Amino acid sequence: VNSYKRLVPGYEAPTYLTWGRVNRSALIRVPKASPGKSVEATRIEVRCPDPSSNPYLAFAVQIAAGLDGVEKGLDPGEPVEESLFEMDAARIAERGIRELPGTLNEAVNELEADPVITEALGEHVLTRFVDAKRSEWDEYRTQVTTWELERYLEEF
Repeated sequence: VNSYKRLVPGYEAPTYLTWGRVNRSALIRVPKASPGKSVEATRIEVRCPDPSSNPYLAFAVQIAAGLDGVEKGLDPGEPVEESLFEMDAARIAERGIRELPGTLNEAVNELEADPVITEALGEHVLTRFVDAKRSEWDEYRTQVTTWELERYLEEF
């Protein structure tokens, strides 16, 4: 649940589903190859996995999603080279840019709705992962924090 506290528009972590070449606010960066370097020297930076994620599951689903895109010839759309941190909400909406889920609960809902990722994880891993994350979300959302007590106890 704590991973989603870093996903705040305008801060360092990318929150929008975009890619770019020189844009450091994009979720996925495909930096331009240096002059004189071959296309094989091109790299891709995927900036969304949280450091607390399971690296094996994170890499497995990234590979599955990438292969699915290649097999289906999916078009990633035009790169977004403008800083998303400086773009206002109207411009983001005009460009049709979507946001990452803002909470663990939203992310689990997206996971369950994605056939590529659910197949990549397999029924056994998917079921246990979803159960664990739903339990974690339920435990988190039923807590009354110090902030809530300090903010609201005397007010009401």
